[in-house]
Amino acid sequence: MSLRTAGSVLVVFLWSVAGTVSAVEGHSYFHVTYTHQRICTLKGTSVDISCSYTYPSGHTVSETNWYTKGKLNKAPQILSPGYGGRVEYLGNMQSDSILRITDLREEDSAEYKIRFRTDQTTWEPTIPGTTLTVTGLQVKVTPATVTEGQKVTLTCSTTCTLSDNPTYIWYKNGHVTNQSTSLFLNPVSSEDAGRYSCSVEGHEDLPSDEETLTVT
Repeated sequence: MSLRTAGSVLVVFLWSVAGTVSAVEGHSYFHVTYTHQRICTLKGTSVDISCSYTYPSGHTVSETNWYTKGKLNKAPQILSPGYGGRVEYLGNMQSDSILRITDLREEDSAEYKIRFRTDQTTWEPTIPGTTLTVTGLQVKVTPATVTEGQKVTLTCSTTCTLSDNPTYIWYKNGHVTNQSTSLFLNPVSSEDAGRYSCSVEGHEDLPSDEETLTVT
């Protein structure tokens, strides 16, 4: 995973429910509850991955790490605060923690986990974590070959489902033309030919690449 300095406005698209993991030490339990099991968010934005945790009374948390396994058979990558200029730890670090990653890119997609140790234990616990998927936007044209008079659909496509019913903005030749998930041209004409792109409302600075619609 490549991390480099950048900044961006915070946007997060979430789905699924919280997950919990427990580790047993004798008759004492360590619990971690992740706020979300899965997060789908836009490339170029920021994300907060959060959790809360409990441990036996009398213990004090001495160190907390967020990490990701990365590729198979690779050692865990510790994402310490400031790592690559894009990582920040938030929360009180005794009962809750937030991993903030800025300037997201698709290679940041991974499962992120927290581990902590107390003054009386080694690292507790590890899995499961929160699975982050970072997606860009892509314009898809159906059908692929367009003839005048056909019904044509342009879809603002993502690799995962963005929650919160985001509003999409459509551009033709660089100018705003519509607001909808899909753009329907029925029937399509030669006047509809041009360069189309889309963005999510509120993040117009992160549009998709342009797709050229040719009408024959």
